[in-house]
Amino acid sequence: QVQLVESGGGLVQPGGSLRLSCAASGIIFRTNKMGWYRQAPGKQRELVAYIIGSGSTYYPDSVKGRFTISGDNDKNTMYLQMNSLKPGDTAVYYCNTFPPRNSYWGQGTQVTVSS
Repeated sequence: QVQLVESGGGLVQPGGSLRLSCAASGIIFRTNKMGWYRQAPGKQRELVAYIIGSGSTYYPDSVKGRFTISGDNDKNTMYLQMNSLKPGDTAVYYCNTFPPRNSYWGQGTQVTVSS
């Protein structure tokens, strides 16, 4: 059974940084495409980054240059370093495969960017 547990969210001022973690069991990161997603109130869930086994990454324009996805294969943990945060980044952040599988969604971690 796959379990993905997100952590590291919190309240941060605009321009600040956070690093999110995604600890996995039942799935091996390095053999899967893995992604970070977010869902803001009243909006659809959206992809913010993905990484494949080779280390190649993808970011939409909205976060490119500010967010960095990475993984630690030994710990089977994925990270999302978020810099220069904006109020528009406020959302619940989730990890999942790319494309996502419905049964893999976890509780997510809340990120709030506000002064």
